[in-house]
Parts: sequence; structure tokens; C-alpha cells
Amino acid sequence: MTDIRKMDSFRLGDRNVRRMGYGAMQLAGPGVFGPPRDRDAALRVLRDAVAAGVNHIDTSDFYGPHVTNRIIRAALHPYADDLVIVTKVGAARGDDASWLPAQSPAELIQAVHDNLRNLGLDMLEVVNLRVMGNVHAPTEGSIEAQFTTLTKLREQGLIRHLGLSNATAAQVAEAQAIAPVVCVQNHYNLVHRDDDALIDSLAAQGIAYVPFFPLGGFSPIQSEGLSALAARLDATPMQVALSWLLARSQNLLLIPGTSSPAHLAENLAAAELELSDAEKEELHALATAG
Repeated sequence: MTDIRKMDSFRLGDRNVRRMGYGAMQLAGPGVFGPPRDRDAALRVLRDAVAAGVNHIDTSDFYGPHVTNRIIRAALHPYADDLVIVTKVGAARGDDASWLPAQSPAELIQAVHDNLRNLGLDMLEVVNLRVMGNVHAPTEGSIEAQFTTLTKLREQGLIRHLGLSNATAAQVAEAQAIAPVVCVQNHYNLVHRDDDALIDSLAAQGIAYVPFFPLGGFSPIQSEGLSALAARLDATPMQVALSWLLARSQNLLLIPGTSSPAHLAENLAAAELELSDAEKEELHALATAG
């Protein structure tokens, strides 16, 4: 297992975290619903990640629901002093595993308390508001009421820092007028580049950007090109995609997720993969080939 303790870090709120983190979504059952197929493997993945130097874990109590946070608590509580757990609120799961908005003040307050209880914490380090105008992509619309509700919980001492997920640049600005925003978590990767300007703007402000779906949205041609380059580098496509993200900007914090200890080791090894300028150019060309 790659030890990432010497890799570079970036500020997340008032803590420095290593830029290779871990996303807990896949610890739940199929479709991020219900219990995991192998709970022992889920516990091991979390313990292996922290042992390898991961000190940034992304989760939510609507994963499962109420599954991943309880696994995190079982595996890691009491938590290491340097471990930053980031969670999300703003969604709920239907009985049919559907993703539903849960954005009213009462729902947001309940979600914060659910996260506190299931993680075994008195204060949540970072809470992201998951904007749900469109479940799968950022959509314009005011988030003032929702972010104000979370700001009040922050003032009560239940949350230390606030962030956004699935948000537009305008929503980030709207939230910043209410309270500090320490991170933005959106879909971004080599071929899904809608947030290029937002990433650069946040970097200039010292704010973290957390991309998810590192291989999401690739066309067959792009996937073939990525696989071919990965084979030449004796790496996996995921490792190349993660390495590209690490090189994209210092404010990117990665949260690749897996329920497999073997895949965790592969993902963490991406921290040691360095792309040449020529390889970066090849990937850039690949991004426009789809």
C-alpha cells in the first residue's frame, strides 16, 4: 500500500489535508442503498486508507441511508486527531432507492443531527449543502434559504465549516455573501471540464475544489485513448485520471471511492504517478476528441 504521508496537502477549512482522500459512498450496498455486501471489507478499506495516510474522508448520512457513517464510526472511532470527515446534507432516499431533495429547514436540521449521531461527533468539521435543483448536474436557482439554515447551525456550534456540492459559480457567490465557503464539490474530470473557470477562481481564493466521478462521462473513443496511455505507463485508467487531476490545480482534493482494499491500493498509488508534459498534452487532446 502506498504511504501518502509525504504528498502535498491543501487547506480545508482551518485544517491541512493530504490531496488524496477517500470517498465513502461505495461502502453502502448496490446503488448506494442498503448495507454493504461485505461489511468486513468495508471496515478494512477505511482502516487501510487511514493507515496509508488518508486524512480526508467524504461521506453523507443519505448514503445507505444511515449506512456509511455507521461503518466509518465502527471502523475509526475514536478518530485520529488529523482526520477530517466531510459530510453532505440536502438529499434523502426513497424506499425505492430514489434520490429525493430534502432542502427544507426541518430536513436540513434533521440531517445534521443524523450525521452527528451516526458518526459519533459533537461537531461536524465540514458540511456541504448538496444543491438539488437537478440531481445530476448544477442548476441555477437561489440557495439562500438552505445555506442560511446551515449557517445558523454553524453559529450554534454544530458545524465548523460550510461547503457546497453540485453548485454553480453564482450559487457559490450567493453562499459566500452569507457565510464563508471552504470547499466546492462538483462533477469534474479530464473530459468534463465545465468548472475550469470556477476551479481557477477558487484557487485564487485559497478554497478547495473536490471533484467527483473521475471517470464519469467519457465517450468510447476517450476511454480507449485513456486506456492506451495507461497501458504504456503500466498504470490503470483510474490512476492516470487521478494523476491528471492532481496536476490540474493545487486546490483539487481527490476523493476516489471503492469498497475493495485492492482498488484502494491502486487508487492511492496514483499519488506517485507523474505525467510528462507530452502525456498531459496527449490527455488534453483526448478531452476534445469526444
